[in-house]
Amino acid sequence: MHQLIIQYAFLLAIILFVVMLAQKIRVAYPILLVIAGLALSFLPILRNIEIEPELIFVIFLPPLLYEAAWNTSWKDFWKWRRVISSFAFPIVILTSSIVALISRSLIPGFTWALGFLLGGIISPPDAVSASAILKSVKVPKRLTTIIEGESLLNDASSLVVFRFALAAVMTGSFVFSKAAGNFVLVIVMGILIGIAVALVFYALHRWLPTTTNIDIILTFLTPYVMYITAEEFGFSGVLAVVSGGLFLSARRDQILTHRSRLQGINVWEAVAFVLNGFVFLLIGLEFPVIIRGLGTDGLWPAIRYSAIICFVLIVTRFASTYGALYFTRFISRFITTADPNPNLKAPLLFGWAGMRGVVSLAAALSIPIALKSGEAFPQHNLILFITFSVILVTLVLQGLTLPALIKWVDMPDPDYTVSFEQQKQMVRKKLSMLSLKILDEKYHEALLHNDMIRSIKIRLEAEMELLRDWEKEENISRSEGFYHDYRVALEDIMAEQRILLKGLNKKEQINDELIREQLELLDLEEEKLRRHFS
Repeated sequence: MHQLIIQYAFLLAIILFVVMLAQKIRVAYPILLVIAGLALSFLPILRNIEIEPELIFVIFLPPLLYEAAWNTSWKDFWKWRRVISSFAFPIVILTSSIVALISRSLIPGFTWALGFLLGGIISPPDAVSASAILKSVKVPKRLTTIIEGESLLNDASSLVVFRFALAAVMTGSFVFSKAAGNFVLVIVMGILIGIAVALVFYALHRWLPTTTNIDIILTFLTPYVMYITAEEFGFSGVLAVVSGGLFLSARRDQILTHRSRLQGINVWEAVAFVLNGFVFLLIGLEFPVIIRGLGTDGLWPAIRYSAIICFVLIVTRFASTYGALYFTRFISRFITTADPNPNLKAPLLFGWAGMRGVVSLAAALSIPIALKSGEAFPQHNLILFITFSVILVTLVLQGLTLPALIKWVDMPDPDYTVSFEQQKQMVRKKLSMLSLKILDEKYHEALLHNDMIRSIKIRLEAEMELLRDWEKEENISRSEGFYHDYRVALEDIMAEQRILLKGLNKKEQINDELIREQLELLDLEEEKLRRHFS
């Protein structure tokens, strides 16, 4: 037990170091973590680390999916629902079918069931690695939305394909009509169970006297209850978490206080960061174990099969993205679409952003060692090797080259002709105008004799004047310098205020709790400053 704790503490320290290094050299951290895992796998202290499949599926997957759903914009998700749905269901099935056909034709002893099993494992792209890369480069918002939305849903559909294929391998029988009906049932019931559980937690948050800590703990319980409930009834736990997460995310302002939202975001970001870090590092650590399982004779054929299947996956994704583009142009003649004439550059970027990750790893590792009859599971080590090879190749090859491709393509944002900074100023101006209107209409008398309320109006009028000054033609080009000077001045003031507060705290007559409260307010002010001028 002590050895295990030491190992995972060591891994956590490695994760922190690698992520800091990734930020320094401007590389997406999932890529560097996988490479670091490969390098560390040769250390004696880490050679015996084994990944329990149940840990990935039950402990890792629900919170990671829930956090992704919670941060997904329902407005953008709904706008691009047709494209997201097409990649989440039809294209996952198409990819699984092509992988099944190629692997059955290519690999001796591979059956249709094993082919669909492999297809279900490696068909879903991973949003974590793609999002980490897209944050560091300028890319149209729609691309990020579609990639993240696709990943949320295709995780579920690919795992349903995987489940039916695994059942066919284990039992030796497969009835297409029955499987097709069950496929729809598993998806629909998974969504309904997720929403039903979400309604229960909605009621708990909304009508019980919860505190901030209780709210945060309830948000951690939610994905596990959704996932386990759906899986217990034989339906899609992944879709339950995704649908329930989207439902509650859209209603977060109704069910959580401002403090619960602020603290909850910070806690969830830290937890998701650690979980993702462990998963990507463990991918690299586990790969040499799988190589040893293949043996010397089976390694070179496995490398050849993996290279061919990686190539097939990349080509299939490009064919699907461009197919979706031309289909959208055609169908736009008959129905209203979000974009009737998509840019030809978008499928190129979208197609190259098909890195595999957490879900593929979890599915591959959950394959049992033996069949119910006691015989060894057919092609077990080979399926694991191909899966890990696909994850490595797509993460390293596509992940490292995607930023350069984005800069080379230089795709303009077709949805937002007004810059993000201009949108921010417009929203702040509207908020200030509304606030001044409320003060003049509802607090006119109080403004005459209440200095504190009058100070609100003075601050808002000063902000409005500042915004008007920034909108002048001669100041637009200088606005970046204004922001920098403003931020530096405020940061300097807040730093000196902290020094003063710490000095005051040394005096006996000053309450320590009061000082902590003021320091916390400064932290909130600094966060507000960062969000306004980041």
